[in-house]
Order: sequence, then structure tokens, then C-alpha cells
Amino acid sequence: MSTDLHFSRVLPASRDLVWACWTDPALIPLWFMPKPHRALSAEIDLRPGGIFCVEMEVEGTVMKEPGVVLEAIPAQRFVFTDTYAPGWKPNPEPFMTAIIEFSDAGDDTRYDVTVRHRSEEAARRHEEMGFFEGWGTVAGQLGASAAALRGPDPEREIRTTRHIDAPPDLVWKAWTDPELLPKWFGPDGYHCETEEIDIRPGGRWRFTMVGEGQRFPNLHEFGEMEAGKRLTYRLSGFEDMRHHADVEVEFTPEGTGTRITMRLTFKDMKRADAMAFGALEKGYETLAKLAAVARTLPR
Repeated sequence: MSTDLHFSRVLPASRDLVWACWTDPALIPLWFMPKPHRALSAEIDLRPGGIFCVEMEVEGTVMKEPGVVLEAIPAQRFVFTDTYAPGWKPNPEPFMTAIIEFSDAGDDTRYDVTVRHRSEEAARRHEEMGFFEGWGTVAGQLGASAAALRGPDPEREIRTTRHIDAPPDLVWKAWTDPELLPKWFGPDGYHCETEEIDIRPGGRWRFTMVGEGQRFPNLHEFGEMEAGKRLTYRLSGFEDMRHHADVEVEFTPEGTGTRITMRLTFKDMKRADAMAFGALEKGYETLAKLAAVARTLPR
């Protein structure tokens, strides 16, 4: 017998929504445990070595065993283990390492799970505990929870989410300070050349995004803004400067940091086309640059 157990399923939701369910602590209690057991809360820091801990209730007993994240490639691959506790402290009785992979299956998500154990005996014990039945039940709950996140026009929406190790006021400052926003906005390998910037409800940011030998005119027209909590903007750009998307950004306290959630609703492009263009990956690269700037701001 191998030390690995494998499980696969196609879930009725897109990769960005399935990823959000796995990495947003507020969503974990909706699906993580097979009923009637419950997940009570979660703490997740997606950096390698960051905490991954779900507080669970099983038949009246509450369990909380912190592990760590080993790898987090947004909407593609998530690996965590209980071999270590936060701070890379060895666990004297490790049980498993979970490797979760997400790939496109049309408009749905192929969901591949490998759970690795320290010995064949441990893998056999996990299987006898009901691994396939339990993970199958949870996958069904995960798919239903992810599908429920779809907006009114799921074919035109993409959602990205990330934990940032800085409080909401600093993340808000990084997004709304005219000196800071151009320093981080855009995916890896791109920078912004600002022509005008006025960040307030009704204000606008006109800029050119430059990268990979190309120049892309952009216009953000800001709408609703609630300091430290939420902002919206209308995105226009490219040669025709048409209205291409509406964007909503939420800033939610999460531990000592912030959960940032960005929703794009495309006006003239379907989700499948945007995903093929790399919009999801570019969105996560942009949020990583936001996190890098916010963490440097004085507290």
C-alpha cells in the first residue's frame, strides 16, 4: 500500500471561487467538516510557514491543531501539513500533508487531492477512518458553497482574495494614497505611468500600464468609498477606452491583518476569455504587490 491517498472530483464552480472557499477563513465553516460535525473557525496565512488551523467540533469535542502552509499558488495548488506547527516547530505526532490542486474543467473545477502520510500504516488507518467517504462529503459541500458565491452574472465575474499582514487602515492607505497606489498596482513585470490621479468618490486615476514591451491606457473612475472597508471603481482602458469592468474591493479585519477581496464584473468579456488571458493569475500578482507595500508602512 502507498503512503498516499488520492481523491478527485469535478466541482460545479470556477477555480477562483473554490480557491476562495479554501483560503478565506470566513468561508471555511460553511463546508470544511462532514455534517453533523462542524468547523467553528479558521486561521490561515498563505505564506510558506504561515498558520493553517481549523477549529473543529466532533461529537461535542472541540479540536484545534495548528499546522503550516507549505505552498500556495493562487487558484492552482495549496499544500499544508501538520508535521510542523507555526514557527516550524516539529509536531511529535504528525498525521498528514495535504496537496490540493485546482484546474479548469470547462466552467467547473477539477479538484485533485493527495493526502500523504508518514507510513503505509498511517495511510491505512486514515482510509479505515473513512477518508474517501469523508472527503467525498466535504467535496460536495465545498462545491455547493463555491457555487453559492457566484454573483448575478457568473459568466462575467472573477473573485480574488488574499490575507495581508497589515491592518485595514494601512491596506486602505496603500490603495488610496496617490503616492502609493501607482507603486504597486498591476501584475508582475508591469508599472504605472500616472497622468492624473484624484482618489475620492467621483474622482479618477488616468494612467498607462507598461510592461512586456506594451503600453495599455487605463482609467479608474471611483464610486463608493467607505474608509478602511470598501471601495468601487469603473475600469475603462485599452485603445478604445471602453468601459470594460466594474470592480468592488472589500477590506475585512482578519486577526492582526486584513482579508482583501476583489470582485471584477466584466462588461464585454466572458469569464472564460478573461481566465484564458490570465486575469486570475494577474489579479493575484497584483494583490501580492499590494501586500508587500502595505507591510512596509509604519504602524
